[in-house]
Amino acid sequence: MPKRVLTGVVVSDKANKTVIVRVERRVMHPVYKKFIMRSKKYAAHDETNAHKIGDFVRIEESRPISKTKRWVVLAGGEPIAARKVVAAVEIDQAPAEQRPRRARAPKAPKPAVQPE
Repeated sequence: MPKRVLTGVVVSDKANKTVIVRVERRVMHPVYKKFIMRSKKYAAHDETNAHKIGDFVRIEESRPISKTKRWVVLAGGEPIAARKVVAAVEIDQAPAEQRPRRARAPKAPKPAVQPE
């Protein structure tokens, strides 16, 4: 059976050789049929203490390492801010018809009508 691999953001790096990773997923609401975000935190083993808060990391399922750790951080990890900048550059370089539309400024209010 293949090992699961999840991606998430490091929310805590205070423990030695351990990081807490928040993994978010989109789930459809059973009644309202809207997509909502659900998140779960996993304790993952970070052998070199290389990852800091805000890093975007991939974690892989492994054998139990401690009472709560069942995941290992894979190599890599970039700050989440760098990820957003790359996404913004990709949008700006897309053809005009594929770019998302920008919100328009609100219209000026109509002048009040004076009774005669």
